[in-house]
Amino acid sequence: MGSLSVSGEVATVTVEKIGGIDETTVEVPPGVTVLRGRNATNRTSFLQSVMAAHGSEWASVKGDSDQGRVELSLGEETYSRTLTRTDDGVVGSGLGLLTDPTVADLFAFLLEDNEARRAVERGEDLQEIIMRPVDVASIHRQIRAAEQRKEEIDEELDRIASLKRDLPDLERQQAALRDEIAETRDELQHVEERIDERDVDFQTTQENRDELETALDELQATRSELKRVRNDIQSEQESISALRDERGSLAVERSGLPESPDERLETLESDIERLRERKRELSEYTTRLQNVIGFNEELLAGEHREITDAIDAKPESVGDITDQLYQGSKTTCWTCGSRVKPDRIESTLQSMRDHLQETVTEIDDIEDELDELTDQRDKIAETRTRAQDLTTTIEEVDAEIERRQTTVVDLRERRNNLSARVEELEERVTSIRTEEFDEVLELHTKANELELELDRLESERDEVSEEIADIESEIRRNDELAAQREEVVDELIDLRSRIDRLEAEATDQFNEKMDDLLDILSYGNIERIWLERTETPDDPVHNSDDSVTGSTFTLHVVRSTDGGTVYEDTVAHLSESEREVTGLVFALAGYLVHDVYEDVPFMLLDSLEAIDSERIASLVEYFAESPSYLVVALLPEDAQALPEKYNRITDI
Repeated sequence: MGSLSVSGEVATVTVEKIGGIDETTVEVPPGVTVLRGRNATNRTSFLQSVMAAHGSEWASVKGDSDQGRVELSLGEETYSRTLTRTDDGVVGSGLGLLTDPTVADLFAFLLEDNEARRAVERGEDLQEIIMRPVDVASIHRQIRAAEQRKEEIDEELDRIASLKRDLPDLERQQAALRDEIAETRDELQHVEERIDERDVDFQTTQENRDELETALDELQATRSELKRVRNDIQSEQESISALRDERGSLAVERSGLPESPDERLETLESDIERLRERKRELSEYTTRLQNVIGFNEELLAGEHREITDAIDAKPESVGDITDQLYQGSKTTCWTCGSRVKPDRIESTLQSMRDHLQETVTEIDDIEDELDELTDQRDKIAETRTRAQDLTTTIEEVDAEIERRQTTVVDLRERRNNLSARVEELEERVTSIRTEEFDEVLELHTKANELELELDRLESERDEVSEEIADIESEIRRNDELAAQREEVVDELIDLRSRIDRLEAEATDQFNEKMDDLLDILSYGNIERIWLERTETPDDPVHNSDDSVTGSTFTLHVVRSTDGGTVYEDTVAHLSESEREVTGLVFALAGYLVHDVYEDVPFMLLDSLEAIDSERIASLVEYFAESPSYLVVALLPEDAQALPEKYNRITDI
């Protein structure tokens, strides 16, 4: 579950047949609650019930029953679980506050047998306990996946870098082909101009003259058509090149858009609908509450006399002779008909006004959250719309490119047919020519050769241009890939340092809290108790194996003699009170490192008898800074040392 907002909420715990409890309902306000009583007064059973309501399995069913039940009401939420005795032990069912209670069992529910609390006394692996809630194997799987993505991106970047190196040669080749094409066109134009200007007066028979002129006319017309087709091919190629550039730009923009999965949009829509419904309910509730407050204010001001007169006319249902003697200073409550002092009604009205303001504030908070979620939804929707528009445009451009490429194929086929027809006509002219036609025929032959050479050069230029366009399209992806690589590298840095950060934070938290409490609790000759983190050689945290152990935590105890000499001692030489405090501080370090307070509103303390009452009071005050609800089970003599401001429960 996510973070809880329970400030000011009274938690209600209803228990049936758990531990030694037959049936009870206990209200726990925010802050410190002291369970005061002797042993065997169901204090620990109640704490186990609270644990069970969170989803923990560390609870027992009452001896005379096969099934127990606990219900936790917190704010507007209610969590209910049933514990059933089986051959394999107690099995829980139902919806608890936590999906996985592991971190709470370790660092929030600090009963006598709490593993984190006892780890110091038993000399257990403190690093393993601190890191247990962290799925280290999963982190390493994520690292391997990120490394694979980085390797794939690097390979793609290397390929693009190679293409970049090839690009200058291709561009030079393209420029050379353009120059050669321009020279060939100039030469062809010169030949065609000579053909056009040539005025041939053939001295041959009329029959040959007519036949030759017909062949030459057709040759000239075919040549003109061939030139037009060539120009069309060039125009289509230029259009295709421009379309490819446009497509590349569109593809880059589309690939740069953030992902907008359907699941996220559905979640936002669901959250928005839920918040709107909650706002509507609160608004209706606020309106009703305002009406009630307004009516009571009017009634208190002396309005609606017909109602108070009607109530006063009825026999008194409550009160005695003393009340009747003071009726002159009282007013009639319209809900029950009692005569009460106006300031009591005003006090109740003020409580209702305060509640109304709280409700209005909650509506404002919901509106702020609605605005934020709506903005997120709109941005995702806008991104999805833009992505769809880009995809549609790209598809249209692809279709246009394909259509024009088909046109180019048709035009090239038309060009080839015309070239073949020119050759046929040249052969025909040659067969009927006379010596006087040689110059004209040679010009036509030269023109045809130039046409073929021009076709070859243009085809080669088109191939080079297409290759350049493909390379430039790939190069445009370079920045995007570089950005992706940077994100993956940041992810790798975060993943590889996550365990180190948690371990370092755990030792820092322990040492800081331990220093604070040693100063507060004044344990005689103890100078310092501190936790040292040591990197393991060939630390498997940085290896790819899933079986990760991480660093080593070593607990140090530093004492001083009456003469001021400082020396290092062992945990085994600590007093029972000192060991208890050290274990509790270690659990508190885990509580803070894993941000347990964000999901677990309760912290539970039990079995503090080894610590003297004054130190218990200081310890409770120190621990109370973190959780919303701190519930402490104490003997009567220890509870006396705690401030009266703390809530006390003596009967469970």
